Amino acid sequence: MSTQQATLEQSPTRRRLLLRLKKYSFVIALLPLALPFLLLSAGEATGWINLFAWGVPVVVFGIIPLLDFMLGQDALNPDEQADVPHMNHEVFYRFLTLGWVVAFAAILVWGIGVLVSGALSPVGMVGWTVSIGIVGGLGINVAHELIHKDGRLETWAGGLLLSLVSYAGFKVEHVRGHHVHVSTPEDASSSRYNQSLYSFLPQAYGRNFMNAWRLEAKRLERKGHSAFSWRNELIWWYGITLLTLVGFTVAFGWLGAAFFIEQSFIAFTLLEIVNYLEHYGLHRRKLENGRYERTTPAHSWNSNYFLTNVFLFHLQRHSDHHAYAKRRYQVLRHHEVAPQLPAGYAAMVVLALFPPLWMRIMNPRVEAYYEGEEHQLA
Repeated sequence: MSTQQATLEQSPTRRRLLLRLKKYSFVIALLPLALPFLLLSAGEATGWINLFAWGVPVVVFGIIPLLDFMLGQDALNPDEQADVPHMNHEVFYRFLTLGWVVAFAAILVWGIGVLVSGALSPVGMVGWTVSIGIVGGLGINVAHELIHKDGRLETWAGGLLLSLVSYAGFKVEHVRGHHVHVSTPEDASSSRYNQSLYSFLPQAYGRNFMNAWRLEAKRLERKGHSAFSWRNELIWWYGITLLTLVGFTVAFGWLGAAFFIEQSFIAFTLLEIVNYLEHYGLHRRKLENGRYERTTPAHSWNSNYFLTNVFLFHLQRHSDHHAYAKRRYQVLRHHEVAPQLPAGYAAMVVLALFPPLWMRIMNPRVEAYYEGEEHQLA
């Protein structure tokens, strides 16, 4: 138990105060939705619009990691009896995630309007598309929260958001595939020890799509239906993707189609880079009966950096999420037994782009985790 946790557990009043402050800190998660507008306004005001069109990656992967280190870590956990029940039912937390979906749909339409306005140079247009794509990638994180819930409104909202970035298969594969096979060779979203990001990404794109189709086909087969039935949810979600692409093409021509496809590629690539770092080198041991040990907080990398945690709806408390997948983001907990990343996700995404540097920093941490049973690394 950390000193901070011990102090908080001894002071329920202080814990409740900090939880209330943290509650409203999650408004920071709406920042990606405001960034394109703010940056465009700054570009117009300064005359450097093409430079500011590249602003989202600069803020997300440059400024935020610096602020992350300055603000430090947060190991605050809610009390299971005193805090969790009412936190689970507070509308505020749900309003943020559902509102994100509506706002992102509006940003996509506004974003292509900016692109075709003629205000940007070709370099600025590329930067603008990358910026909107990164917002979409952060949106997939919101969809990730929503698709794990039981209510139709949230799961459908998650599916819609994924459709807007052409990655609806994630709705099926992540819940029914990744969470079953996480940290095993059967999982396309769990990177292996010494595997580079550029080796991981091609397999992740292809296997995740195929696994989603296979899982949905099996579900329908058990119910006596064809995989090509109207009951196949992937057909519906990818149908929305196709309709959106057609709509952008009809309304804005080839530029609309290129914008939609490219922002989608940036968005789901960012998702898969995050998948890469979340489980790198960790795996569940195979038991004598041939099955894998149950998933615990020890099978995902954790990060407690405060800013990126509220920025990402607690995604960095990934260890608790995999051990208890239905827990809502606001009540996810820090576990001392979970392996810890040296930085928040924003910094780790940049690090993953440089495999030699990534392995120099992460491999010793994986090796330390398996100290005494190095054969597990083979």
